[in-house]
Amino acid sequence: MTTPDFRTRVTRPSEAEKNQALVVLRDGAVDGRLSHDTFMRRMNIVLTARSRADIDHAMADLRTHGRLSEFIVRTVNRVATLTVRIRRAWYGARLPGLRLPEPGAEPLSIGRAPLSGLRFDDDSVSRRHAELTYADGHWRLSDQGSRNGTYVNGLRIAGTVRVHPGDHVAFGNLHFRLSV
Repeated sequence: MTTPDFRTRVTRPSEAEKNQALVVLRDGAVDGRLSHDTFMRRMNIVLTARSRADIDHAMADLRTHGRLSEFIVRTVNRVATLTVRIRRAWYGARLPGLRLPEPGAEPLSIGRAPLSGLRFDDDSVSRRHAELTYADGHWRLSDQGSRNGTYVNGLRIAGTVRVHPGDHVAFGNLHFRLSV
């Protein structure tokens, strides 16, 4: 009769180890490193894991290995987005300027309507598209329920936002860079 060798016995992962692995998987999905299907498949592997090796295999490409790997990931991300940032800077510098009026009590209406303070003859601009006001030492731009939207620095606004000289604004298909 042979005696069993307990050194080769595989221990099941604890609930804490499984929970820790699920947190890493969740963070990978949130960061965009895992698709929904991959996340679900790996989560199933972790929940039914019979050994620590199963968990390690499911998360091998998600674990970070310290400060050096985080630095490398950040550097690669910056290099990858460099062309996008250069293109935005080039495009932004070439935008026509839209000079902010002298601060006054009257808001400046922007749109296609004949009585607009700043009138654009473009079908992508609504009749009452936006309004620019100066209050408390700051310029504020508000969308007036336009169909094609008002954008500040590439983001569509809903309601009122503070704008500054140098910001990129768009009313429908018309794009400008604010200046003083």
